[in-house]
Amino acid sequence: MRSMLMTSLTWRLGALLFAGLLVGCASRLPDEPPPLLDLEEPLAWFAEPDDEAARQALPLGTFSGCVVGEARETLDALLGESEGVLVASVVENSPADVAGVKAGDLLLEARLADGPPRALRYEADWRKVELDAAPGSTVHVSFDRANRRTGTSFVVVPRMRAPGRQETRRVREEEKVGVVLRTATEVEARGAGLGPGGGVVVVGLSRRSPWRHAGLRFGDLVVAVDDHAVSAPELVLERIRAAGERMKLEYVRDGAHVIVDTALTRRAQDTREFYIPLLVDYESDRGRSDTSILLGLFRHEETQAAWRIRLLWFIRFGRGDADELLKVDS
Repeated sequence: MRSMLMTSLTWRLGALLFAGLLVGCASRLPDEPPPLLDLEEPLAWFAEPDDEAARQALPLGTFSGCVVGEARETLDALLGESEGVLVASVVENSPADVAGVKAGDLLLEARLADGPPRALRYEADWRKVELDAAPGSTVHVSFDRANRRTGTSFVVVPRMRAPGRQETRRVREEEKVGVVLRTATEVEARGAGLGPGGGVVVVGLSRRSPWRHAGLRFGDLVVAVDDHAVSAPELVLERIRAAGERMKLEYVRDGAHVIVDTALTRRAQDTREFYIPLLVDYESDRGRSDTSILLGLFRHEETQAAWRIRLLWFIRFGRGDADELLKVDS
């Protein structure tokens, strides 16, 4: 009888141990790092500037007939090297149409008169070409069509009305900088010498962000990173990802250009889990810790606001913050 009891207990203990091992092996590592707790995004910077009247009053530039779009569709592609600016459509009987440019072509380079060729990576690059070209001047372009590089030229004409407004969008970087960026409006971009769609405005910062320590503030317009003009927010993310320990920023504040050299940081890491089946289970996650010993005979939970201890599954005591501040003598 004693032997059978020992055998039964051994089997049960083994089953519990095996189940514990399965639970431990089944846990999955997170795919993405957690959001930064100290990332500040002031509500005032969520609204897009109301500058449509000022946009309509901007010089119109020239017109080619090329309606361009984003050549890269996936997030991985957005963060990689650009393959050119996609021609989404061509206006019938426009200069580009007469010159043979077709929808689906990838504009790679453009040259004005006797100037140097300009690499085209983002929509803002092409819009800057149309703004810099004088009416009646010739624009030389090279493009990719069905994996074959070719080129053509056409004479641009005066633009008669402003193009449609581009909606702003927000991107965030939480690995090396801790920043939230909003694409600049056309008024903001052109005021800084960029094409429509260029430039990014700082609308969120981590309290520990190296950009904050370098002097950047909410509302600053970043126009260049490591001497590369910011034609799109993806270029900033690309440069941050490729940079080593430091990077150079140029930003505009109250009309003045400022250049700073700033450090980059990295995510802090810490031990978050410790697990021995049936004996100890410890987890620490973003200010919360949980310790369980001997199948929960003793358990301790703690956060920044409260702590609690449980003994023998039913004895429980703890303490936490109240919903008011302490009264102090003035």
